[in-house]
Amino acid sequence: MIPTASSNSPVSTHSIAPAQVIRGSGAWVEAQTSISKLCHSPLLLGRSQSTDSLRSKLCCGLNVSGLTVYQQNLEHDCCELDLQRLQKDFIRQSCDGVIAAGGGKVLDSGKLLADRLDVPCVTVPLSAATCAGWTALSNLYSPDGAFERDQALKRCPDLLVFDHDLLLEAPTRTLASGIADALAKWYEASVSSGSSSDGVIQQAVQMARVLRDQLLIDSLDAIQEPGSEAWRRVVDACGLTAGVIGGLGGARCRTVAAHAVHNGLTQLEACHSVLHGEKVGFGILVQLRLEERLGGNRLAAQAHRQLLPLLRELGLPVCLDDLGLGQASLNQLQQVCTFACREGSDLHHLPFEVTPGALIEALVGAAETSPVLP
Repeated sequence: MIPTASSNSPVSTHSIAPAQVIRGSGAWVEAQTSISKLCHSPLLLGRSQSTDSLRSKLCCGLNVSGLTVYQQNLEHDCCELDLQRLQKDFIRQSCDGVIAAGGGKVLDSGKLLADRLDVPCVTVPLSAATCAGWTALSNLYSPDGAFERDQALKRCPDLLVFDHDLLLEAPTRTLASGIADALAKWYEASVSSGSSSDGVIQQAVQMARVLRDQLLIDSLDAIQEPGSEAWRRVVDACGLTAGVIGGLGGARCRTVAAHAVHNGLTQLEACHSVLHGEKVGFGILVQLRLEERLGGNRLAAQAHRQLLPLLRELGLPVCLDDLGLGQASLNQLQQVCTFACREGSDLHHLPFEVTPGALIEALVGAAETSPVLP
């Protein structure tokens, strides 16, 4: 008789990592052979005018390698309107793969486009602002930039090219944003999965703790000394390790209240210029405030006191004023909180109920520090 596990251990499917990762200084040049094996006529996808020159250099490198490249740019965030247009262009130009080079929205769009067309996908992050170059997940937005939903993909990218030379070109602000987004892995996973009996999820949660510790140690040095050893450790942590945690632990090791707050904030046009990780970092403070006040968690208050000065030193928003919402109306804040608290929101992974009214109080008091109790 074949022994079986208990009914408490159901089968789970994990998309853990890209099929291949090439990282370090000069990774793009090293990746040419691997890219040529995946496709011959790729669509090279980008967006920001500030990275046009970088993408032109990437295109030249691909041409030298014998590839025929068709370039296209997003007109919006990762949204259906762009994806439908790009899919038609891809077919019309007889492309056979997608290379997404840019920030998180570009990477998410490229992954989702390749997933729908069932063609090879190469991600080339041009900043360490997110781990989107790693994951089998895309976030979808409206044409106006409001978060709508996330979409699980069939697999992680076929190739991730994580070139430190390209990342050095990114503004410092994007790295600070990536630090906040990566820090959220611990603060969210420890709540959603900290008590899980699943060994793999337990290990993913502990990886998130180690990631947090690394960022607490190295973040300020990384911001102050681009290209240093601390900088390399931090960009790898934000762009790679954070993705490992999400891949290994699954959805429960990705998001809780911090990302739910982000999703709510995107509903306001005033926040559309605020980077993803900047909103998430603010969301961590809000989550810790909820844990303290509604969950009675004194450790959350301690974590809040530890994190708040670091976020400030990194130049990240810690209050509504910093987000451009100092004069926001009650109706606008209600719009944010109603969306964050909607049915199915990751906010409900918290072990207590959160109403829109309670969330508004936490938003307003995100930067307030609680007294140290004996």
